[in-house]
Amino acid sequence: MNKILKIVIISVAVLALAFYGFLTFTKSKSPADTASFNQNGLSVQVDYCRPYKKDRVIFGQLLPYGKVWRTGANEATIFEVKQDVKIADKPLKAGKYTLWTIPNTDNWTIIFNSQTGQWGTEYDETKDVLRVDVPASKLAETVEQFKIDFASAEGGSDMILRWENTEVKVPVRL
Repeated sequence: MNKILKIVIISVAVLALAFYGFLTFTKSKSPADTASFNQNGLSVQVDYCRPYKKDRVIFGQLLPYGKVWRTGANEATIFEVKQDVKIADKPLKAGKYTLWTIPNTDNWTIIFNSQTGQWGTEYDETKDVLRVDVPASKLAETVEQFKIDFASAEGGSDMILRWENTEVKVPVRL
């Protein structure tokens, strides 16, 4: 019995170290970040990981147009809003969601999904709560590392996604 217990303990320790090593390695390639906005009664936070471009063509190649993307790297990106809001004029209840996108050349579909806590490749379309289309624009400069920001706007904020030479603004209003 002692021998079996030792094998189990060693196995658990090795698995825990391997898991910790995997997380450390992936986070070093695409570090975690938080974007937040808290003004005039609107409180929004996005937790995501920031992949690098690394001389790759991102949109249309690494991330094919018309396909669901985790909107970052590693775990699924989390979008949390403390009060009911409108996203591009469509209602979204207060809560925590995963944020997914479908990039296209001229517009993106922004998806809020009720499933949370999963790895970023585990998307379940049946859990979608809201989908909105927003325009995409081209930037003059190249953005090396994916970035989510917020900017004040009338009645709320714009969540701004930037990477490579693309910018997408998602209206978040009270």
